[in-house]
Amino acid sequence: MHGYYGSVEAGWVELITGVMFSGKSSELIRRVERAMIAQQEVLVFKPSIDNRYSDTEVATHNGITVEAQIVDDVAGIRNKIKEHNQEETLDVVAIDEGQFFSEDLIELVDELAEDGYRIIVAGLDTDFAGRGFKPIPELMARAEYVTKLHAVCVKCSNPATRTQRLINGEPASIDDPVVVVGADETYEARCRRCHEIKK
Repeated sequence: MHGYYGSVEAGWVELITGVMFSGKSSELIRRVERAMIAQQEVLVFKPSIDNRYSDTEVATHNGITVEAQIVDDVAGIRNKIKEHNQEETLDVVAIDEGQFFSEDLIELVDELAEDGYRIIVAGLDTDFAGRGFKPIPELMARAEYVTKLHAVCVKCSNPATRTQRLINGEPASIDDPVVVVGADETYEARCRRCHEIKK
């Protein structure tokens, strides 16, 4: 028996979150590869805005990759899932860089889980200023399983829980845009104490 997207058996949501350089994409790829070994049908998605390492794959900072569907928005994910299910029933939906999607992602993830899918979402929990990075905090609240990863602070080597944005070597201003594509900026993983923001 199948629902709108697929099986109506109980599904669930796994949320992988943390700062940049904490291994979120690596963990997503690890789970995807295990599902594929188990001969499950998997679709991986990533937003078109994220073309740092590859235009066609989810890629980690150290070059590990998995093939992905590139979409502009949540509607693109919906459409590709429907298209795929016309040929073969899907088991797992994985979404990388979830923070770059609108809050419509919350509704889609809930629908897919209720329709029997295993959903894996990876994304930043906070922005460069340490604020909740929508829609990830709400997904954290709704997910069955939450994995919060830490990086290592580049300043003091303590667990890093913040993403530092530097522009020309200086901390970004709190009034800067949350999402900046193609700018002259650098990111670092830092702990709470070493994280800096221009007020």
